[in-house]
Parts: sequence; structure tokens; C-alpha cells
Amino acid sequence: MNSPKKTLLALLGLDLVFLVAVFNLLRFSWGLGSATHWIVFPLLGPFATLVFAIYLIDGYRARTDMMSLDYTSLHAIALLSALLGTLLVTFVVKFPGVADLQSSRGVIAFAYLALIPITLSYRRLIYQRATNAQGGRCLVFLGDWASCHAFRAECERVGALQRIVYSVVSEDSASPFGDDQDNRLRPFAEVIDDIQQGRLEVEALILRESNLELAPAIAQKLVQLYFKGLPTYTLELFHRIYWRKIPIYRLNQTWLFQEGFQIAREPVFERLKRVGDLILASVGLVLASPLILLGAIAVWVQDRGSCFFAQTRIGKNHVPFQIYKLRTMRLSPSEGDRYTQPGDARITPVGRFLRASRLDELPQIWNVLRGDMSLIGPRAEWAKLVEDYEREIPCYYFRHLVKPGITGWAQVNYPYGANLEDTVRKLEYDLYYIRHFSFTLDAAIILKTIHVMLFGKGR
Repeated sequence: MNSPKKTLLALLGLDLVFLVAVFNLLRFSWGLGSATHWIVFPLLGPFATLVFAIYLIDGYRARTDMMSLDYTSLHAIALLSALLGTLLVTFVVKFPGVADLQSSRGVIAFAYLALIPITLSYRRLIYQRATNAQGGRCLVFLGDWASCHAFRAECERVGALQRIVYSVVSEDSASPFGDDQDNRLRPFAEVIDDIQQGRLEVEALILRESNLELAPAIAQKLVQLYFKGLPTYTLELFHRIYWRKIPIYRLNQTWLFQEGFQIAREPVFERLKRVGDLILASVGLVLASPLILLGAIAVWVQDRGSCFFAQTRIGKNHVPFQIYKLRTMRLSPSEGDRYTQPGDARITPVGRFLRASRLDELPQIWNVLRGDMSLIGPRAEWAKLVEDYEREIPCYYFRHLVKPGITGWAQVNYPYGANLEDTVRKLEYDLYYIRHFSFTLDAAIILKTIHVMLFGKGR
């Protein structure tokens, strides 16, 4: 059994053991049961809820950095969401054994709160142990000179943590990236020899797609490494598995006809998503109304101008619509820069807070109820910017195959776009969402959006 599977089983087992132990120990301490009567079966429901919430934030994924502050906050949000889901179930669902949970709702709440640091602690220990065991394991990238440089730049953009060994087929084309030995292009024959002699521990090999066929000797060595168990990915597949996006260079006019892409536009899924949007947006508008009102008052007090901002955006199938947001910028007769920049003088002090907390987005719930938008999808872009993007970015119009959303995969994975290059990068995440649409992915986006709002990661 490989290490990722062992890690998964270990985490599942520890989650179950500690959930049962913490719940029962708290229950005993509160005098709600005897130490000889442990509750196990009724806790399978809360356990499933816990597992689903942690799964949504990649808490069972071997490559997730469990030591980061971002994961720590996401982990807390996931368990609090599982707590709310479990309490909701105890109020509305009746099944054998649930009475023990219904009489112990306070215990459930404290058990989940106690599980936040406990489950995070052993995840960090397992992650640290796995990291130490991997030692100097690295990724090997095989391509030509230009693709090696492009991949290195992309690794810097996404903040990749793994050490990369860059390899080229031709020995003549090997050249340094910089002064140190680790930053140079190495001939593939040399890298192969290091792997076979055990001098280089490799996590995976990445192969840049090319119209040029590999030499038979190189292809044969790749096949041998693959059958010896070395994971080998095309660059596109690596983007999708490691970074959850689709590289823009792979797009062409037939991309959208690939198998699996159509699921986001299947009538059944569209209707189910629309029903979910209506229910959640209706509840959300009621809950958000006080915040919208307070935000509108703050905007008006700031400069006595209009509280709301309306603008023409492009929706599904390229249909324009009017989007509504709380105004965050000063009223000005001139249009100014089409993008907002860090420290932009046009943003008011109130607007800066509204943008950081994403509260300025709340009036878009009305657009969801009207059917212009979905709660989750690609960002609705300004009509004037879309004209430029469709001229400059290949296949940009693919993102208009689904409804835009208040939040989305690109919004929670990439900062606010301030130029054409940022738009290209965000498009890669949008296309991943369209290609891999699922309600599970939507649920993951919701948790990540809560994280973004709480910690002010947007603009």
C-alpha cells in the first residue's frame, strides 16, 4: 500500500477514534451517561459529516500543506460547518439511536470545538513525518529550453514548494538558470542515471507535451521508469492534479467538446443548481439584509452619494445584464483606470473595508434570484473589459458557457485581477471549474469563500 493511502486510512481512523472518545468522555463528565455505556453507532452520522467537511478542504490529501495558517483557518471553518450540519440533523431527522444525540447537543458542540485542535495536531504530525520521510524528493520536468523556463516561472507564480529538477533531451541545450548547481538545466540522460543509481529521489516526472516525437531511446527510458512505479504526468495533467487549473496553452477550438466537459450544462444539473441557488439566495438575502443596510448607510454617510453601484456585465451565453454592488469608489465624471490597483485613491475608506470583507458583493444575491447569476461560477466581467479579453486571450469566451457567480474557483484561488496577465491566470481556474463541475466542488468553494471573507483576502 502506498504512502498516500496509508495516510488517508490513518487520518480516517484517527478522526473516528477521537470523535467517539471526545464525545463520550464529555458526555460522561456531564453526567449524561455511564462509563460502561459508550455511544458509537449514532456517531456514524456526525463522523460522515466531519469527513465530508474535511474532505472539501483537502484535509485527506497528502499534498496539502497542513502546517500553513491558511489550512489552519480552513480546518476550523470546516469543523464548525460540520457542527452546524450535525446539530441541524438532530433537529429535523428521526432515526434509531438519535435520541442520544438529541439529548446531548451541548456535548456535540463542545466535542466539535475540542476536535478542532486535536484533529489539526495529528494532521500536522503526520504531515511533518511524511515530509521528513520524503527528504530530498523532487519533481523532474522534461522539456526543451523554453518550456523549462516557462514552467519555472509558473512554479514561482503558484508558490510551488517542491524542489524541481529541470531536464532537457539534448545535452547541448543544457545551460544554467543561475549560479547554483540546483538551478541549471540538466541533460535527461544524466538525470536518468541519477535516478537509477539512487542518487535522486523523485516524487513525479512531468513531461511537456510537444508536436515533436521523443527519440526512441528517451521514450523507452520513460516507459521503464513508469513501469517501475514512478508517477509520470503530462504538463496539462500535472496542472489539473497538483494546481487544480487548466493551462491556457492547451486550449483550442475543440477543447469544449472533450468528454466530461458538458456536465456543467446538462439540463438536470442546471435545474438542480438553479433550485439550490433560489433556496440559498432567498435565505441569504434575508440574513444579509441587515449587513447590506448597514453597508449602504456607511457608504451614504461617507460622501452622501448613491449607496449602490450598477454596471453592465456579461453573463451566460454572452447575454449582458446589470449587476448590483455596494459602491466602494468615489463618484467621478471620468472613467479612470479600468482596473483598481493597491492603494487606489478612488476607493473610499468605507469601500476599502467593504472590498476586503467582500460585503460589497452581497447585493448580487438579487442578481442570483433574478437568474442573471449563480451563487458559484466565473466572475461576471465588465462588458468593456470582455471586448478586450476576447481579442487578446484565446478561447476566453468559453467561460460564458455557464452563469457567472458571486464567488468561484478562480476567486478563492487567485487574487483580484489587475491586468491582462492576471485575467489569463484566473481563466485557467475558471476553465478547471467548468471542466470539473460538481456539487462537491461547489461546497468546497463555499468553505474557501468563508475563509476569504473572514481573513480579508480579497479586494
